[in-house]
Amino acid sequence: MVTEEEIETVSKLMKIPIDNHKEYVEKVHTMIDYFDILDSAGVESEEISMQEISISKLRDDEYIPFDEKLIEKLNHYKGTYVRAPKMSS
Repeated sequence: MVTEEEIETVSKLMKIPIDNHKEYVEKVHTMIDYFDILDSAGVESEEISMQEISISKLRDDEYIPFDEKLIEKLNHYKGTYVRAPKMSS
C-alpha cells in the first residue's frame, strides 16, 4: 500500500505543503479501497453503446481570444496556484 514517505514525495513534487503526512496515509488507503470495490464490480463484459456522430456534424474549432486573466476570475487562488477544498474525513 501507500507509505508515509510516498505521500511526502508526491506532496513535494506537487508543491503541496503537508505538515502531517501520516494523517493522509489512511485517507489514501480509503480511496484505494473504493477503487478496489469498483474493480470488483465485474463490468468488463458490459457493452457500452454510443450513438455514432458523423465528423461533418461536429462544430468547427474556433479560437476565441480571452483578454482578461482567467486566474483573477477564480475565487480562491494564490499566485499561480488554485486552492481546492480541503479533504474531509
